[in-house]
Amino acid sequence: MHIVIMGCGRVGSTLARGLEKRGHTVAVIDVNVEAFRRLGPDFDGQTVKGVGFDREVLVEAGIDKADAFAAVSSGDNSNILSARVVREQFGVQNVVARIYDPGRAEVYERLGIPTVATVRWTADQVMRRLLPAGSEPAWRDPSGAVRLVEVHVHPGWVGRSIKRIEEAAETRVAFVFRLGQGMVPRDTTIFQDGDLIFAAVENSRVSVVEDVLNAPPPAE
Repeated sequence: MHIVIMGCGRVGSTLARGLEKRGHTVAVIDVNVEAFRRLGPDFDGQTVKGVGFDREVLVEAGIDKADAFAAVSSGDNSNILSARVVREQFGVQNVVARIYDPGRAEVYERLGIPTVATVRWTADQVMRRLLPAGSEPAWRDPSGAVRLVEVHVHPGWVGRSIKRIEEAAETRVAFVFRLGQGMVPRDTTIFQDGDLIFAAVENSRVSVVEDVLNAPPPAE
C-alpha cells in the first residue's frame, strides 16, 4: 500500500515509521521541514513540505496512487479539510482524521470521514483504519484462532440488513460503530452509509469474509 500522512508530529512520525516497518510506502506532508527530523535517519519514505489540502502538494506526495490517507496535524480544521479534499477530489475512500475536539466527531462522521479523537488516540488505532480490514485486529483470543476485525464493507451493501451481511459472509457481526457510538445490531438493523462493522471471524476465514464484503452484494 502507498499511504500519505499529513502532519509529522509525534503522532504522524510514529505512524509513518510503523507503516514503513510493515512494508508499506509512505509519504509525509508537513509545513515545517524541521519536523521531518522526527522520522529518523532510517526512514526511506518521501517527505513533502506544504499543507495536506493543497492539490499540488498532495500530487507530489503521490495521492493519485495512494490507498489511504491520514490527517494527523495539530489543527482540526486542516485535518478535516484535507480528508475531504482527498476523498472528494482524488477518490481515496480510506481516510482518517485526527481531531482534538471529540464533540465535533459526530458531525464529521456524518460527512463520512472516520475520526479519531485525541483523548482516545493511539497509533495502532489509526493504523487499523488505514490498513486492509483484518490486518490489525481490534482483539484476538489467546489461542489466535478468532479475531475481532473491522471489515470494510462495499457501499453497495447500504440499505441491506446486518442479518443479510452475516449470512453472505457466514460470520457474526459483533457490533456496529455508527455516528461515534457502538451498537449491538439486531436482525432488523440496516447497514447505513458511514457505518463501521466489527465482525468476529475465525483467523482462517478473514480473507474470505473480506472478499465477500469488499464486493457489492449479489443480485437478488
